[in-house]
Amino acid sequence: MDPRTPVLVGVGTASDHAEATELMTLALQDAARDAGAPEILEAIDRMAVPQGSWAYPDPARLVAEAVGAREVRTHLVELGIPQQSLVNEALSAILDGSSDVAVVMGGEAKKWARSADPVETGQPDLVPDVVRRRTGALLEPVEVVTRLWDPVQQYAMIDNALRAAEGQSIGEHRRDVAELWARFNGVAQGNPLAAFPAPMTAGEIELASPANRPLAFPYNKWHSTQWTVDQASALLLCSLQAALRFGISSDRWVFPRVGIESSHAASLLGRQQPDTWPAMGILGRAASARIGRPVADAEVIEVYSCFPAAVRVQQRELGLDVQGTPTITGGMAFAGGPFNNFVLQATAAVARALRAEPGSLGVVTTVSGLLTKPGIGVWSTEPDGQAPLLGDFCGEAERATGTREVVETLAGYTGGATVVTYTVTPDEVEAARTVVLCDTDDGRRCVAITEDSELAGFATTHELIGERVSVENGSFHLG
Repeated sequence: MDPRTPVLVGVGTASDHAEATELMTLALQDAARDAGAPEILEAIDRMAVPQGSWAYPDPARLVAEAVGAREVRTHLVELGIPQQSLVNEALSAILDGSSDVAVVMGGEAKKWARSADPVETGQPDLVPDVVRRRTGALLEPVEVVTRLWDPVQQYAMIDNALRAAEGQSIGEHRRDVAELWARFNGVAQGNPLAAFPAPMTAGEIELASPANRPLAFPYNKWHSTQWTVDQASALLLCSLQAALRFGISSDRWVFPRVGIESSHAASLLGRQQPDTWPAMGILGRAASARIGRPVADAEVIEVYSCFPAAVRVQQRELGLDVQGTPTITGGMAFAGGPFNNFVLQATAAVARALRAEPGSLGVVTTVSGLLTKPGIGVWSTEPDGQAPLLGDFCGEAERATGTREVVETLAGYTGGATVVTYTVTPDEVEAARTVVLCDTDDGRRCVAITEDSELAGFATTHELIGERVSVENGSFHLG
């Protein structure tokens, strides 16, 4: 093999009650122990961290100082860039020789932050060596005005659109979603690292209760990612040459076969078919072509699982069994969903599973933004003699994603429209606010809202998708 071949040699996780950079340090030290080469920590020359909810300007610097990596270049990657991108960039750097030992790590300490008087370690006047910045805004102007920045509302809209596209009744849809999540919960029960492994039935997940408050129809609390956790993970990557130099046993090696993404962003509001995700389908086909079989046939699969809609759409785009359970962790609702870090947690879990089943293939998917920027990583303990497939399929994704012009303000359209999808949000526990996404009679897409609680209650039991509405000044009424 080429001595520049990149290989994942160590994976580490941490879940102690501590601030985020302490957790990242523990996870990285765990990864070095996992590789059987603690001395490799001093040789790390590249550390990348995805931006979290914390305030550190250069979190990788704190970790580097803690582990003695004195020659490291630190990278901070802004929100809105797929977590798979960090892995891809590290692999590329190892391939081209600009890095020999690289780390991708992340961590969140939201649970710790809720404790008495939490104080993050300060970093006055520090900046990372490299800041990777996203292009474009995270949200459309009308999403900000209408408070559609909350991911649960948009994912609920996606799931409702999928229900209508597949001709399900509201009751059938709610049961299907709850049964999928109950299967994820069953996996979490067997995961010793899961943050919320308590058994839950499909009925308990489906029905709102004081312990499972409604968030956005049809989702309750336990349909949602749970990010109030203290969790961190670290991936330790190096060249094959470095692995041999540090005496890392070949039974620790996990080779990347695929590391691809799409940076094209098309907001939910403007997508012609909000129940589909063509970009993920494109990545799935590219990955399948590279590995010589469908990604759905991989022995180990962990799909990004912030909300059921993300899983359900990916199942369809990637050809996964829609009655299956594509997780080995239990997913972000039950294993824990540390903000902007779950892909790294998932990759660590998949690497461990692959080592237990040498020669198998493992797939990890990424969701970035509001079901906009996908990523796929494929790994195996066996090399195949080729460099990994790396790349950004943004052009292909843009060409495949049908869009409509979005009316940018609530009061920007008056007239007839047809409901494309919708959700209902509560006032405490009772349905109170209905948000609809509509195709306007002049061929555009608009958002409209009503605070009519009677209509909100009606919309949780009667299908609104396909209904005609009249829109005026950002509000709507049926008929």
